[in-house]
Amino acid sequence: MANVLRRELKQTKPFGSAQAEAYLNVLRTAEYLSRELEKCLKPFGLTGTQYNVLRILRGAGAEGLACGEIAERMITHVPDVTRLLDRLERKGWLARGRDTGDRRVVVTRITPRGRALADRLDAPVLARHASLLAHLKARQLKDLIRVLEKIRAGAERSSAINEQQRWKKRPVRDSSRSLP
Repeated sequence: MANVLRRELKQTKPFGSAQAEAYLNVLRTAEYLSRELEKCLKPFGLTGTQYNVLRILRGAGAEGLACGEIAERMITHVPDVTRLLDRLERKGWLARGRDTGDRRVVVTRITPRGRALADRLDAPVLARHASLLAHLKARQLKDLIRVLEKIRAGAERSSAINEQQRWKKRPVRDSSRSLP
């Protein structure tokens, strides 16, 4: 099984490090699994990102969620959640309205039509997950989950440290000096 990714990518040189090979393997696998989910959702007129929003809102219940809360819960980062919600609203799968407690906040809720669609997709999506990962034993799935969670935790720590270091390196403006 060694060098499978190199063959898939038609790469002749070895990877620069084991970390680079692992990183690219994770990305390649995630992209493949996403593509397979998209195939499952396409007949229903949904993308994976749209389906993710419907599931988030179904889980939120009647209270709904503000746009920022939806963005925080998304599986993949989406730069413009508002436009995504606009498209789902036009299809009648969600509705938005002002929060009664704070009129500045717009709350998004799944509609009965959106809930019916999300409910209808539960079985085919779970079946797709099962078929894609059926070759893994229960212990292997648990190990995979543990390793992926460990990767995310380490990457988040590394990102936070890099962000702190970036801020430390920024020059401090001397506000006592006047501008010419």
